[in-house]
Amino acid sequence: MKKWLAKKITRNNIEAFVAKHASDARTLDLGASKAPYAEYFPNRVACDIEPREGVDVVADAHDLPFHDNEFESILCTEVLEHLHTPHQALAEMQRVLKPGGTLILSTRFVFPIHDAPHDYFRYTEFGLAHLFKDGWTVTSLEPETRNFQTIAVLLQRIAYQSTFRGGNVTKALVFVVAKLVAKLGWLITAENGIYDKERVYECNIFASGYYVVAVKK
Repeated sequence: MKKWLAKKITRNNIEAFVAKHASDARTLDLGASKAPYAEYFPNRVACDIEPREGVDVVADAHDLPFHDNEFESILCTEVLEHLHTPHQALAEMQRVLKPGGTLILSTRFVFPIHDAPHDYFRYTEFGLAHLFKDGWTVTSLEPETRNFQTIAVLLQRIAYQSTFRGGNVTKALVFVVAKLVAKLGWLITAENGIYDKERVYECNIFASGYYVVAVKK
């Protein structure tokens, strides 16, 4: 199957987000896995809960084996939804981050189950704002995708995570439909986050995930 057809919307968007915040500061790459963003943080310590290639420290995000105020920045992509006690993990990130240090984070909202059974939560922008209300200054909280592009993400994930009658031919068809659906966002002129005909509250109601940049107070 051609790579351009199956190219992940989420992967492209996350990489663009991370690249904007590239830094040579001492960085904790938390949940580093196979280190897809290592090139953007050359002075990084890769930490993951599993011993994988390229991982420097094996540890649980809820109990980090680092000193207080040790890092200037933390990169934490696609991890928060897999943490069973997010408040505790965020407290640990805050502890090891220097005052004025930056947390660069992405997480899921409208998205299928993945990495089961360790897939615990989905976050709205309001839930994230609540999580970061103590000890953090959120400088950026933005949706990964909007409306029809989110539907396209779901179609892609169904294709990646499913076996189809018709095999790769059917899978390729789903990817084509996803590409087409992603381009339909122009049809929407406003979104209503409150289901009330008398009040219209414009917001992004259907994101696949969110990107957060927060500074430790």
